[in-house]
Amino acid sequence: MSKRQRSEWRLGWLLCAPAVTALMLITAYPILYAVWLSMFRYDLRFPDERVFIGLDNYLSILTSEVWWRALGNTVIITAGSVSVELLLGFPLALIMHRTLFWRRAVRATTLVPYAIITVVAALAWKFAFDPTTGFVNGLLGLEHAWLTQRWSAFFVIILTEVWKTTPFMALLLLAGLTLIPNDLIQAARVDGANAWQRFTKVIVPVMKPAILVALLFRTLDAFRIFDTVFVQTRGAQDTESISVLGYNTLIVRLNLGLGSAVSVLIFIGVLIIAVVFVKGFGTPLVRRQGD
Repeated sequence: MSKRQRSEWRLGWLLCAPAVTALMLITAYPILYAVWLSMFRYDLRFPDERVFIGLDNYLSILTSEVWWRALGNTVIITAGSVSVELLLGFPLALIMHRTLFWRRAVRATTLVPYAIITVVAALAWKFAFDPTTGFVNGLLGLEHAWLTQRWSAFFVIILTEVWKTTPFMALLLLAGLTLIPNDLIQAARVDGANAWQRFTKVIVPVMKPAILVALLFRTLDAFRIFDTVFVQTRGAQDTESISVLGYNTLIVRLNLGLGSAVSVLIFIGVLIIAVVFVKGFGTPLVRRQGD
């Protein structure tokens, strides 16, 4: 890294320092308190029986089939929703970028699903797939109770997430599209590249930073999914996510020790995802731009 790049990195950290400091002050206490509570056998139904047990709560969770099943469900929902959102977000971003007439209206209309509250969207899709009052079975000519079977429930949950957050993915990709120089695309067209070649050889490589940011944000958000699963199935039919598991442990069963340990593990999972994206994909991009 050159001297100029080091100075730019230093300036960037200095500019981010106030926001990072404020964020740390706001979030440090809840995180540290959750870590502290996770070291106890602490049931609110028996508050006088709190006992320090160290890492036993984590051992209980990590050796529990319930945790690994919930983690597997979360990975299924995350991978399914984020991958489909990326595939749909690209053409949607291209439409918003290339449209010549009513551009603002098109973009505003596209973002309407993302503006709807998640609980409302989850309820709307739940009613749509209801076998008695919904319209989906009528359109497809089926008599299927979608939310009473595991994989069809996953389908409804993922479809709800895709409908709700694809506009957000498209918005992030649209920001990347606006950074592509038009001269670069025109040069590729002059060289004889067709539309698919321009997309795969020019647009996608230049947009890699924007694509990775979009994937990072959506993966972190999807990994913590709670609202949609809670509204549509409440974790029934083996669809419980890790956030729903944490809610059931902490709020429903009033087990502060185990519930806090689940919350800490979710936080660690989010950190691991962020590190994998930043270190695994971000560093090569920075090096490539610095070459």
